[in-house]
Amino acid sequence: MLSEQDLSELESTLLPALERHHLRLLAHSLRCLQQASAQAGEQPEGERLRAWAERQPNLAVDPTFIPVLVEQLGKASAQLESIGQAIGKPSLELDIADLVRWGQQQADERLKPPHN
Repeated sequence: MLSEQDLSELESTLLPALERHHLRLLAHSLRCLQQASAQAGEQPEGERLRAWAERQPNLAVDPTFIPVLVEQLGKASAQLESIGQAIGKPSLELDIADLVRWGQQQADERLKPPHN
């Protein structure tokens, strides 16, 4: 779950709305993976991640959503791993500031004029 402080930090960037939305999704995924990891005692993947999701009361309302969530968290986990490797930090130790810096770097790269 993202805190008000997390959301404020994400929204305070000058990034376009679509990129801020992407960062919110990554940040939410990061928090879910951190929570699942804390409960499992290790990097959550596959069945451990599914088991964590099945124990979440807010997901019990619609169990058909769990496989979709687990799949999306798996994809986010791969992207977070890539971000962590780029900055030399384990993916589950990333924080919101790391994601914001990464998002800003990505935007800066897209806006750079092409080399001639």
